[in-house]
Amino acid sequence: MEKRQKRRVWLVMAALLFVVAALLMFLGQGEEKGPAALEVDFPRRMRAPDRERAERRRTQVLPTVAPTDSGTAAEPSRPRDPLLAALPRGPGKTAVIIEANALRHSPIGGLLLDCLMRDGGKQLEEFRQKSGVDPLQDLDRLVVTDEGMMLSGNFENARFKDLLGERVSADYGEGARVYEAGESSVTNPDGTTVKRRDTSAIATWNNQLLVVGKSPDEVKAAIDRVEGRGPDEPPAISESSTYGEMYGVLSVEMIARLFPPEQAALAQRLRDVAQNVELHLDASSDVALVAEVKGPSADDVTDLGKSLGAALSLARIKAQAGEDKDLAQLLDFAKVKPDGDSFTLEMAVPLAVIQERLAFCREERRAAEEGRAPETGTQAGVEQAPAPVR
Repeated sequence: MEKRQKRRVWLVMAALLFVVAALLMFLGQGEEKGPAALEVDFPRRMRAPDRERAERRRTQVLPTVAPTDSGTAAEPSRPRDPLLAALPRGPGKTAVIIEANALRHSPIGGLLLDCLMRDGGKQLEEFRQKSGVDPLQDLDRLVVTDEGMMLSGNFENARFKDLLGERVSADYGEGARVYEAGESSVTNPDGTTVKRRDTSAIATWNNQLLVVGKSPDEVKAAIDRVEGRGPDEPPAISESSTYGEMYGVLSVEMIARLFPPEQAALAQRLRDVAQNVELHLDASSDVALVAEVKGPSADDVTDLGKSLGAALSLARIKAQAGEDKDLAQLLDFAKVKPDGDSFTLEMAVPLAVIQERLAFCREERRAAEEGRAPETGTQAGVEQAPAPVR
C-alpha cells in the first residue's frame, strides 16, 4: 500500500507537468502585443552539463556480435543509456522523462517537496522503512509512456520481494525479474466473492530500472529492448534531446484528447496536421518550457499555429474579463514562433509567482513538523516566500 501511495505521488507530479504541456497547446501569440518578455534562457539545445550527464549514463555495453560469414569482425557496440534503450520505438509514441533528482534539487523542487511533505514527512519515512528505497536520494528519473511507467536509479537496497511478495515472479533475460499479479479474490457488496485477474506487471533490471506495464508482454518487451533483443529502430527520445528537467515527445492523439469539448474542431485539426510534439522544460531558475509541433505540410502547420494564436487571444480576453489573474498572467507570457513545417510554443512562469502560490505548503509542513495547526487565510498568504533549494 505504501509503495502504491508513493508511486501515486510521483504520478501526480508527472500528471501536473502533463497538464501544463496540454495547456500549452492552446497558447500562441495573437495580433495584440503582450507585456515585455521575461529574461529567461529557454531550453532549446543541449548544454555542457546536459552532455556530461548523458555521457555518465552510457553504462551498458551489449555483447559483441559474432563475425559475419565474410570473416569481417563486427565493430564493438557503443556504450548506451539503458533507460533510453528501454523506451518505446517507432513514430507516434509518448515518452516523457522527468529528471526527478535534478528537479528535486532545483528551486521549484524545494517548493514541490514542501507540498509532498505536508504531513511532516511521515508517509515518506514509512515508505523508506518498508521499501528500502529513499525516493529523494535513490530515484534518478521517472518516465511516463503509452505502455506505463519506468523508474531509474539505485535500487540495490530495495526489498522487492517483500513489496511484491504476492506476485508470481520469474527471471527473464540476462538481468531482469518479472512480477505478475495473477488472480485475486474480490468481495462484492452483497457478500459474494469473485476471482479477478490483474494483468498488470512489474519488472526490475540490474537494480537500475523498474518497469511498470499493463501486461507481462509489455514489460518483457521493454527488457528486450534494453538487452538488445528489440526492434532495430531508434528510441522515442534520442540522446541529443535529453536536456532540461523534463523532456520528451507526446503523441498527437494524447494531446488532442486533453482539449476541452468546445475546442473539438481544433483538436481534430491537430490530429490531421501534426505528427508529434517535442517538449523541454527547464526549472533551473524560472520555469521555462518549449514545445515544438511538427507536421509534413508547412502551410497546414502555419495555419494551425494561427488557429492556436486565435485561441490564445480569446482565452486571454476571457481570463481578463473574468478576473482570473493567474490564467491571464500565464497567457501573457506565452508565445508561438513559426519555422517552416514546425512552430514552437514558449512559456515562462517566474519563480516568484510559483513561490507565492505554494507558500501555504511550507506553512503546513512546518506546522506538521512542530505539531501545531497551520495558519489559514491571509496569515499563510503573507508568509515570506521560501528560499530556493539548490
